[in-house]
Amino acid sequence: MTSAPSTTGTRSRTLTKAGRLPIDLHQNPPSGGLGELPDKAPTEPRTNPPRRIWTFAWIAFAVLCCWGCASHPAKTQESRPFDFSKDTFAYSNQLAWVYHFDTEGRWRSHRREQKPDYYLHCFVVARSAAQFFENAKFAADQPKVDAPAYRRLAERVVATNPREPLPPEKKIIIPGYADLRSFSADYESVLKEACGGAWQSYFQRGNWRMIFPFSRQHQTSTSKRIQSRLERGQLVLVHLVRFPQLSINHTVLVVGAQEGQDSTQFLCYDPNQPGAPLTLTFDRRSQTFIMPTCLYFPGGRVDVYEICHRWDY
Repeated sequence: MTSAPSTTGTRSRTLTKAGRLPIDLHQNPPSGGLGELPDKAPTEPRTNPPRRIWTFAWIAFAVLCCWGCASHPAKTQESRPFDFSKDTFAYSNQLAWVYHFDTEGRWRSHRREQKPDYYLHCFVVARSAAQFFENAKFAADQPKVDAPAYRRLAERVVATNPREPLPPEKKIIIPGYADLRSFSADYESVLKEACGGAWQSYFQRGNWRMIFPFSRQHQTSTSKRIQSRLERGQLVLVHLVRFPQLSINHTVLVVGAQEGQDSTQFLCYDPNQPGAPLTLTFDRRSQTFIMPTCLYFPGGRVDVYEICHRWDY
């Protein structure tokens, strides 16, 4: 996909201290009397574990699940606004296909004559942008280092947990540059290699969710959760999908929101078009997310869900 036009900064909403909505996972006890003791001693060696082992196993399982869904720790510093001219990569996730409307108004596509060298990395680019925003600190006043050193620093950033922002004193220093945009302009190939391959988009652990139906109530709840996270100073990674037709299967980073009378406009960093925010609208009357026509989508309804916010997403 070709890079988007010139960049402009944006600030969509005043962000406050970060936090996360707590998520409770209730485990149901096993049914059917597992591990019950017989009335008489068995004549053969016991093969079923005693009740206390089953009880311990279920408790351990519940604790692990709840731990994986535990809340983010609140940020200790004030969040700064996401700036599209500074906090995005200088390169885009390219398109392997060309999309357009034909003369009869039908949405068509065909493969590019020349295969792009960097495509199917939407998840990698969006996630990495969030990690640099949360866990890196650019220091233009410090001397620059060589390419291998910058690669090691970038690998440290993308190895951080997207759900656990680093405290200020532990942020990874990127010397010689003021922001991600200028850094990635000079070290595009280094960052493309350090941030990960396209396979990470295919095997992102939340992909399982797309095959299940999305109710209108689910989409309303998703919109409210995204708004809540933004108000707490968090950036939100979301998967945009239409299944099973897969007219869209894409990841963007939600960075702000603007309230309307009957809708909410979410401002997103789109790895395919990094120059300006993508506007994803949630219509409260129809309880539907709507995406505008762009280089790769004809426009219309999309289903949305969060990723990288729980152990199973």
